[in-house]
Amino acid sequence: MRQLAMGLLALGVASFTPALAREPELSSDAINKAEVSGKGASKSKAALIKAEVLLDRTRFSPGLIDGSDGDNVKKAISAFQQRNGLKPSGRLDQDTWNKLKEASQDPVLTNYTITDEDVKGPFSENIPAKMEEQANLDRLGYTSPVELLAEKFHMSEALLKALNKGKNLDQAGTVITVANVANVGEQRKAKASKLEVDKRRRELRALDKDGKLIATYPASIGSKEKPAPSGTLKVTSVAKNPTYTYNPKYEFKGVKAKEKFTIKPGPNNPVGLVWIALTGEGYGIHGTPEPDKVGKTASHGCVRLTNWDAMELASMVDKGTPVEFRN
Repeated sequence: MRQLAMGLLALGVASFTPALAREPELSSDAINKAEVSGKGASKSKAALIKAEVLLDRTRFSPGLIDGSDGDNVKKAISAFQQRNGLKPSGRLDQDTWNKLKEASQDPVLTNYTITDEDVKGPFSENIPAKMEEQANLDRLGYTSPVELLAEKFHMSEALLKALNKGKNLDQAGTVITVANVANVGEQRKAKASKLEVDKRRRELRALDKDGKLIATYPASIGSKEKPAPSGTLKVTSVAKNPTYTYNPKYEFKGVKAKEKFTIKPGPNNPVGLVWIALTGEGYGIHGTPEPDKVGKTASHGCVRLTNWDAMELASMVDKGTPVEFRN
């Protein structure tokens, strides 16, 4: 993943045990055993990482798992609290922590053996910044096994490397420590009867047939240049591993082309690994090559999620699913 990290609002989280706050560096054991308790204690990155993985498992996505107490985590905590009858403060208090732990008992970090498939490529050595130049590539693949593995486990590359110091992440057979997000059971089979896109909060919410909240995802939603729509649209189709076609009438900043051009598929394609098309020309919900920027920057009128959140959402919707854009 291309690291273009940006800080936003600091998240006020509940206090953590002093012993964990004094940890000199991250470790798998410390993160799996991390706890939240008491008032006035120091923050613990280990507990933040644990909370992010638990939120990811329950479909209240923090976006990128990186141990940062930013705005995306705050929104995920607030949504989880709302769904579980707690005050939606966005703060990781004791009651919220206990509910999170009840939702899943498995360790939040686990071992993974890098496979031949993970490292065989082909990888894209360089992804040009300009769309016109991207159109010259045969595929917009991952740039390295590290990028592939980080995205596979919903992690920042920095966290993946920090948890695996001294290990060769390009070598099949290497046993590494990763976020335990893959095996989350039957809960992933839920279907969404309606989606809500909250432009102000930069958040997408999925509701079941009874109107209950079943998932939330941080999102980049439109821009001054190309605002997101208002009102209710509908899902028209889902395309995995899509191409991206640029229409010059959009007049995106920095794109000088006067004719349409197409960018080949791949995780670093402008719309990532999936395109959920909506009624209304050019509008959709899609992935991104830059998960660290989701919920923090603007989009070209569409709803941009991390690749893994977009893929999960695609499995929850059908043709005709309503998508309400809220101001």
